[in-house]
Amino acid sequence: MKNKSQINIFRISFFCLFTVSTAITYAQKMTISKASLQDKLKGGWAGQLIGCTFGGPTEFKNNGTMINDYQPIPWFDGYIKQTMTNIPGLYDDIYMDLTFVDVFEKEGLDAPVASHAKAYANADYFLWHANQIGRYNILNGILPPQSGHWLNNPQADAIDYQIEADFAGLMSPGMPNTASEISDKIGHIMNYGDGWYGGVYMGAMYSLAYVSKDVNYVVTEALKTIPPQSDFYKCMADVIRWHKQYPNDWKQNWFEVQKKWSSDRTCPEGIFNPFNIDATVNAAYVIIGLLYGQGDFSKTLEISTRCGQDSDCNPASAGGILGTMLGYDAIPAYWKMGLKEAEDIDFKYTTMSLNDTYAISMKHALQVIERNGGKVDADKVTVMTQIPKPVRLEVSHPGHFPVEKRNIDQTLVNELEVPFSGIGYVFNGTANRKNEKGSDYVFEVEVMLDNKTLETVKLPTAFKERRFNLFWKYQLPKGQHKVRFKLLNPSPDHTLRLSYGIIFDDQAIDIAWKK
Repeated sequence: MKNKSQINIFRISFFCLFTVSTAITYAQKMTISKASLQDKLKGGWAGQLIGCTFGGPTEFKNNGTMINDYQPIPWFDGYIKQTMTNIPGLYDDIYMDLTFVDVFEKEGLDAPVASHAKAYANADYFLWHANQIGRYNILNGILPPQSGHWLNNPQADAIDYQIEADFAGLMSPGMPNTASEISDKIGHIMNYGDGWYGGVYMGAMYSLAYVSKDVNYVVTEALKTIPPQSDFYKCMADVIRWHKQYPNDWKQNWFEVQKKWSSDRTCPEGIFNPFNIDATVNAAYVIIGLLYGQGDFSKTLEISTRCGQDSDCNPASAGGILGTMLGYDAIPAYWKMGLKEAEDIDFKYTTMSLNDTYAISMKHALQVIERNGGKVDADKVTVMTQIPKPVRLEVSHPGHFPVEKRNIDQTLVNELEVPFSGIGYVFNGTANRKNEKGSDYVFEVEVMLDNKTLETVKLPTAFKERRFNLFWKYQLPKGQHKVRFKLLNPSPDHTLRLSYGIIFDDQAIDIAWKK
């Protein structure tokens, strides 16, 4: 348990995003030309776009398995523009980043977390998992950091902020701790624990990619921003260790990750399923791509994509980090085919193109450099580079283990009672209009636990406002319980359906043959 002085220090640092203090340890000065800095920053954004485009057709089509070498993944001249035009929703990796970039641009580097949260919650794009629950929480009065906390967000360990943290590293060249401070503020809008660490780690790798072209160094040094006690750290450390053990066999590393780390026990949709949107495993695939790609852009994208699961976001992260390291000009021409003709297209849900992003992000990077003791001259900048420091320890769902997936598959007409034995639950389902042309509606459900009213939950049928997981509760007394869902306002034009529930207990299932 932290003492009061530690808590006060945390509170101060949480709200003072860019303040230079003794908490940031400086290593040395780095001087870089503005042209080189811009080239690296452009490489980061372009590499992310390229990786996302390349992996797009494979996203979550290979869960718990690799994409075989003989399976072609398309790439051709004009593919980027075609995808941006016809499948603009693919680029959530980027337009989510740009939400926060835009707030910084409009309100400055001291923009409060409330501004970022409001912009994200009210944006027109569709969201899923931790992002959607964070949005629902904010729209219903649960503000950050509580909007991302695991007690309020069953998806707290999901990949969401991991795929959105690129901007934090790109605006903090050589300053991984500053990137972590940005992530502390914005990453807790939708994530906590390992889900937050995914974003912290990606931001740190982007930041260090400005100062080193050694992939092994960037992957290993950035990990120092993560508490060693966390599962996220342990998984990444395992991947780094297995890379040394099997330096020429990325598939063996993948198998080791699959054996030890592939069991998702927090994100409800991945429990008892091969589907895995957990930040930890997908971050492992990012660094498998980086470590075995060894600076080769093609190999890095191929490997991080062929690891499967969230296989558009993972090569987007790997491509962005490597693109920062190499610089825009050094990204092979093969991967930049058609990029120029796409750089002036605004990303959907934004008024920003890639060319706009290059310019705005460069402006922010120069501001952050000056904020943190650096100097900006006419044609060069001096950066006070930082020695990575670990952020605080957070653990989502401690002591909670999934023990049962309870099939419900019922429309809630009046009441439904579900008995269970354990310490927590999550119930999934959908609230929909019967007629797609009909008006939206907000169901209200009274949740009773052991005959006592627990809460009244609002369940909008509007997709953008929906509650991604319908009901959840953790930290219950161990033992037998009954949860009852009572629909307070039935509607003939709308349906509320419960599909299944996940039951948690304080111990994992005892598999006799393991003994």
